[in-house]
Amino acid sequence: MASRKSQFPQVQPGGSLILAWQAKGKHILVVGGGEVAAGRILHCLNADAIVTVVCPSAGLNAEVAFRVAEGQVKHVGRNFEPSDLDSVDMVLVAIDDPAASTAIWKLCKERRIPANIADVPPECDFFFGSVHRDGPLQIMVSTNGRGPRLAALIRRLIAKSLPDNAGNAIEAIGVLRTKLRSIAPAPAESQKRMAWMTKVSDTYSWEEMCQLTEDDMDVLLRYYPENKVPTFDEIRAAQGFPEQQRLDLFDGSFGFSVGA
Repeated sequence: MASRKSQFPQVQPGGSLILAWQAKGKHILVVGGGEVAAGRILHCLNADAIVTVVCPSAGLNAEVAFRVAEGQVKHVGRNFEPSDLDSVDMVLVAIDDPAASTAIWKLCKERRIPANIADVPPECDFFFGSVHRDGPLQIMVSTNGRGPRLAALIRRLIAKSLPDNAGNAIEAIGVLRTKLRSIAPAPAESQKRMAWMTKVSDTYSWEEMCQLTEDDMDVLLRYYPENKVPTFDEIRAAQGFPEQQRLDLFDGSFGFSVGA
């Protein structure tokens, strides 16, 4: 039994289930209009959510007022009312009124609406972490509500260790994955697609991945049927020779071939 215990990862209770919630098109209610609310609103807008802010106009800070004026969020200029919960997918409360915050949280529990009450961890279904964003790359550091300031410090340390062009490289790989699915869409190809993309990621440097053009990707994809990945120099060299001078790498079962 001791050997089996060491074979598998040990459970570490007390953590959170960290997920990337797809908020695009979801209705999120933000109660409050101060600095904390402004940060929450920006996170939601970055995730393409539909945001409604409930707060008296006098309580809006400059950033929230700007987003209201720009039409980026819908504004209801009064204090919260229970009917504000109708048809919302998530509630974020950021007001300096503990009693009112708890009352909203209880209403959310009754309606099974996920909610976050700022600075009150026991009344949160989820926590906001400190996020590093570089294009499609998002890295979140969470202390499970215990030390938000420390999370920000750790996030900055992680960001400093990343390549400057990490986001661009990820964007290029995302385009390549989309192209790959278009030429090999069958579910039976799933394992092969994933294995081949792993090879691609392991073969090229960050700088090379950033430089991949549409033409480079089209050449690279020609190696997929044989489960091969050429060097970056080979990709560029392949585009410098007439098609008839290239050596076929496979039998053309996908309708094309490539030169080495």
